[in-house]
Amino acid sequence: MNYSSAFIPTLREVPSDAVIASHRLMFRAGLLRKLANGLFTYLPLGLRSFRKVEQIIREEMDAIGALEIKPTVVVPGELWKESGRWDSMGESMLRVKNRLDNDFVVSPTAEEVFTATVRDELSSYRQLPLALYQINTKFRDEIRPRYGVMRGREFVMKDAYSWHADDKSLDDTYQAMGRAYRKIFKRCGLSVIPVKADSGAMGGSGSEEFMVESEIGDNTLILCKKCGYAANVEKAACKNDFTAQTSAEAAKAVAVSVPPIEKIDTPNVKTIEELCAFLKTEPQTFIKTLIYRAVNVELDISSAPGCANIERKKQSPDAPAVYPQAFFAVAIRGDLDVNEVKLASVLKASEVTLADDIDVTRLTNAPVGFAGPVGLSGLPIIIDHTVTGMNDAVTGALAKDLHYKHAAYGRDFEGWLIEDIRTVKAGDLCSQCGGELYTKMGNELGHIFKLGYKYTRSMNVTYLDENGKTQMPAMGCYGIGVDRTLASVIEEHHDEAGIIWPVSVAPYHVIIVPIKYDGAVKETADKLAAELTHNGIEVLLDDRNERPGVKFNDADLTGIPWRVVIGDKALSQNVPQVEIKRRGEKENRMIDLDKSAGELTERIREEIGTMKL
Repeated sequence: MNYSSAFIPTLREVPSDAVIASHRLMFRAGLLRKLANGLFTYLPLGLRSFRKVEQIIREEMDAIGALEIKPTVVVPGELWKESGRWDSMGESMLRVKNRLDNDFVVSPTAEEVFTATVRDELSSYRQLPLALYQINTKFRDEIRPRYGVMRGREFVMKDAYSWHADDKSLDDTYQAMGRAYRKIFKRCGLSVIPVKADSGAMGGSGSEEFMVESEIGDNTLILCKKCGYAANVEKAACKNDFTAQTSAEAAKAVAVSVPPIEKIDTPNVKTIEELCAFLKTEPQTFIKTLIYRAVNVELDISSAPGCANIERKKQSPDAPAVYPQAFFAVAIRGDLDVNEVKLASVLKASEVTLADDIDVTRLTNAPVGFAGPVGLSGLPIIIDHTVTGMNDAVTGALAKDLHYKHAAYGRDFEGWLIEDIRTVKAGDLCSQCGGELYTKMGNELGHIFKLGYKYTRSMNVTYLDENGKTQMPAMGCYGIGVDRTLASVIEEHHDEAGIIWPVSVAPYHVIIVPIKYDGAVKETADKLAAELTHNGIEVLLDDRNERPGVKFNDADLTGIPWRVVIGDKALSQNVPQVEIKRRGEKENRMIDLDKSAGELTERIREEIGTMKL
């Protein structure tokens, strides 16, 4: 490709809204242009790299036996009503009506489409396991799209789904997908951190995310310095820094060593910090009790205090029944924070938020700041594991300016559920080896799930097993953000001058820069470009009538891996030479012209081959 025939509108100025490297460089290097907030057009240079990321993904999916299909982007709303997610997905899902007033969805994800497709075709166990994938457009109406294509409203994802007759088969495919993901990101030149993760609205059990470290990451990663444990903070667990007890064990221990519970005056004292100052003690001695509102609770809470009369509804005829709204008290040690993602997972809820002040007062009969588990009735109490180790604590007394001291789990209160709902933080100890945990910020590139029966059950997918009995297949789900992967390559591979593409995803492998494109230089440049192209090397020939400095700056900005400079002086030597330079390296070197095509071809093929291993 000749530069003069290409469409590469480079910019010298940084767009005002571009705050991260990939956003700045994708605009400056002429890869991308903004159409509207969160909506972008890929220009030819950017699209070439985008297609290479797609192809790497496609090759690795095909290699493990996944089969590509192409569903529509606009999906019947009835499928989402079947699954129960028509309401729970919220305002991020773009809903539209056609001229016949039928509901449709601009697909934000593809579980419903794939499940419905397989449901119509699956009849026998002989068809399982089955893995299908797409590389297709999605739309999510983000409240605040930012960072260019790292968080846009329209984006492309690779979605794969699998169906299985048993858990072992599901696990085999889950592991195969994990290995394929590691290969994909390696081939793209990315350093990823696989972490344990929460399944969230996707449902299911096992879940692993593939993260890249980022200063503007949306996710906090919890990592161990000793054993390599890695988890998203939403899922992370840590080693207990207390002795867990059953309520009976706690009551027995308390009877011997802890004074009776005592109500104390705490005038104008509400917060943990104020209590610490007032009582001259530490936050670890307090039990913090918070009231939460949960939406679309799938957990059966009919036996929980205060929940017997909450109506359970179906969001659609074939969807599982849910409690549209319920309230819960959550008790945790005073120095810790509630992990709301863990809490939502425990309750199988689509969302949990702190209750409004009015609801807190109504449910506890006390002002905000004085809730506690002792004597709290008519409300399910979920106790974090840390509270089971507390037998001489301070907590709210359900009345203004009053607290309890010597409160003891097992003697003075119990919980409806006891769960790990604490947020792990840097300095906690690893649950695997006891080593110290630390944090990094990261962005998610890929996520694999064991969905189990969430969608096959709600959408009634069945098959006949070898005994002729009707069974329901288990599902897996596996996604990669293509735009985000491309942007992350630039985040990891750039310098002050521009992008430094790995050869595998570079828009071109070689840029040939003639000092002046005429005479013998033109003839040599054309001949070298033709020879490299014949060898399967992708070449951009800068034939523009521009100063050498402009050409060199654009070559650095666009990040083409290999630059070949051709000038009259080097060609006029006894043995004609050209200058070659690897983008990102400081030194350039002279090489005989007749050896240049062969060496470049060998180096590029070797690098691409190494990334495939």
